[in-house]
Amino acid sequence: QVQLVESGGGLVQPGGSLNLSCTISGTIFHYHRLGWYRQAPGKQRELVGEIDAYDRSNYADSLKGRLAVSRDNHENTVYLQMNNLKPEDTAVYYCNALIQTRSWESWRDYWGQGTQVTVSS
Repeated sequence: QVQLVESGGGLVQPGGSLNLSCTISGTIFHYHRLGWYRQAPGKQRELVGEIDAYDRSNYADSLKGRLAVSRDNHENTVYLQMNNLKPEDTAVYYCNALIQTRSWESWRDYWGQGTQVTVSS
């Protein structure tokens, strides 16, 4: 059973920074892609940023220049760093992992439970 647990959310002042981490546990044969999504009230879940097995990153166009996604394979952790936060960044942030748990199994998406980030003064 694969589990993703996010940490680091909370209240952030406008212009401040955000640091989220997601620790992945369970039986894992290979990570294909790790990343972050977010969902604001009344909106669809959207990609924030992701990083693949070759350390190639992909960020939402609207957020480029304000964030970085990184991974630590030894710690089974993926990180999100975001700066110059704005009220419109308020959302529940979800960790996502595309993982192969056994060499003979297909890739599968896994999700964390989400962590609330509120940008407000």
